[in-house]
Amino acid sequence: MTERTLAGRYELGERLGSGGMSTVQLAIDRRLERQVAIKLLAEHLADDEQFVTRFRREALSAARLVHPNIVQVYDFGLDEESGRQYIVMEYIEGNSGAEILAAEGMLDVPEAVGILSQACRGLDYAHRSGVIHRDVKPGNLLRSRDGVVKLADFGIAKALSEESSITQVGSVLGTAAYLSPEQASGHGSNPRSDIYALGVVCYQFLSGRLPYEAQSITELALKQQREAPPLLSDLNPNVSPELAAAVDRALELEPEARYETAEELRLALADGARGVAPETAATSVSTPRTAATTVSQATGEQPATTVQRREPRQPAQRAAAQAAAPDQPRRKRGWVAPTIVLLLALAVGAAALVYITGSSSSNSVRLRQVVYQQVDQTAAQMQQLIRQNTK
Repeated sequence: MTERTLAGRYELGERLGSGGMSTVQLAIDRRLERQVAIKLLAEHLADDEQFVTRFRREALSAARLVHPNIVQVYDFGLDEESGRQYIVMEYIEGNSGAEILAAEGMLDVPEAVGILSQACRGLDYAHRSGVIHRDVKPGNLLRSRDGVVKLADFGIAKALSEESSITQVGSVLGTAAYLSPEQASGHGSNPRSDIYALGVVCYQFLSGRLPYEAQSITELALKQQREAPPLLSDLNPNVSPELAAAVDRALELEPEARYETAEELRLALADGARGVAPETAATSVSTPRTAATTVSQATGEQPATTVQRREPRQPAQRAAAQAAAPDQPRRKRGWVAPTIVLLLALAVGAAALVYITGSSSSNSVRLRQVVYQQVDQTAAQMQQLIRQNTK
């Protein structure tokens, strides 16, 4: 416990968490007499004027987001004594999604869908307000003791993502495992990038693992392009094929193939948990709602969509080469060379026999000339046949 006061107003208390870019501490707001959480950004960030300008702009945007499922930003500024930028936020007494995962390993379907549904509401409100999160992950989902889930850290990722001296050291914005394919390949973020990240969180909640295990951004980007993760219903028997399909669509490679809004994702998760297939067709759903049911007849549920596993994606170059080259039957060439050699040997042997038979006569010279001509012709024919069959 420290008695230091920040900005002459906030009495700092115990440390709640820390990372490479910031430290979060509990504090008392003396003016309003309430507990708050203060995020102190790393000291080197205060030396970047471009970042400070962006940080203030994005913190102001985040402060305008007032929603039950978003952590409220109360204040931000520069502490003159420490030279550090700070953000004053609503204090949530409870656990983060990362802490819940560490304690439980894998969540039950109702618990996971309940957390994600509230996160979807907050994310949808932010997107409609023109704010993209850019760093959705379990650590930024906070569940209070009364069960309310709130998204934290809006606006900071965008301030960090724009070009400045602090991004030149190779730091990756957003936790790597939750980056969408477009982010991992170096392109910009959009609301559907947040939807992808939330899909990764849901996948992790319901399976206890990530859809892609990678040691670097490059490896992650390659796996996202070449592979489709296993369906959740194959990893967790408690996950219905319909719910697996709902999550799978959020993890689509192309942004246009994902849900258009976080509200659509919320509805799809709720339907999937009840055994109802997604309303909108996706790559993991092969037939309309009227197709054969995948729900056991013993449950008495209505017929739902048949869900199939997606095939692993091929590398783009190999797929393009296969598309450009028409399918042709494989040419069986294993017999050609031995047969040609045998024919050539027989031709030479026959020529030699003719030569020996006629050598005792007066026409031996004429016969020799004829034989050599035949051998030359046969050899030329064999060489042409070899060239034709070995192209």
